[in-house]
Amino acid sequence: MFAIIETGGKQYRVCVGDYLDVERLDAEEGATVELKTLMTGDNATVVAGSEAAGKKVTATVVKQFKAKKVVVFKYKAKKNVRKKQGHRQFYTRIKIESIA
Repeated sequence: MFAIIETGGKQYRVCVGDYLDVERLDAEEGATVELKTLMTGDNATVVAGSEAAGKKVTATVVKQFKAKKVVVFKYKAKKNVRKKQGHRQFYTRIKIESIA
């Protein structure tokens, strides 16, 4: 069985036992979270819309971490204008426990 979930403005296809890195969730490591379900299905049927909204996907927070640094470098040619910035995005690693 699989489900399409939405978190952090993005949609993911998950199955039970999957590990997933999503944008930071406000939860401690080891906490259980419920995620918004858009669609569920198995080999024979697919359920979407208001019927799928009643389904629950529960996940356990495994780890809070930062991604690798992304360097942003802007410049204007022949003008001696340079700007260098770095950014590290916060992520949460979750494990999908159940789709019910």
